[in-house]
Amino acid sequence: MNTDQILTELDCKATRSGGPGGQHANKVASKVEVSFDIENSLGLTEDEKKLLLKNLDSKLTNNNFIILKCEETRSQHTNKEIVTQRLFSALEEGLVIPKKRKRTKPPKSSDHTRLEQKKQHSQKKELRKKPKL
Repeated sequence: MNTDQILTELDCKATRSGGPGGQHANKVASKVEVSFDIENSLGLTEDEKKLLLKNLDSKLTNNNFIILKCEETRSQHTNKEIVTQRLFSALEEGLVIPKKRKRTKPPKSSDHTRLEQKKQHSQKKELRKKPKL
């Protein structure tokens, strides 16, 4: 993953933030929306693209764009830094290959203890019955 190339491919938009804030919020475009096209990126290899498309499927749009927004602070530059950090952490998270699970057999002692507990339970139930005369 070439981070410098990805930074040049980001599409950033600044819009007015919602919510309270008075005159400042009504004048300043501090909300930042970043979109990134995974399929047409030159900063990713083909294998990385396939892995990201598979792992980030729930976060992608129909056109395989990942779109992130930030309106936490009143500063557009700070919001842009926050949202780019979120994007890179999402990309790194999507590139992680999970380990394959190795099937193991349960130990023989677990079978033995299970059968012993079963015997004890049946004896307890047997003792509760009325004696036969």
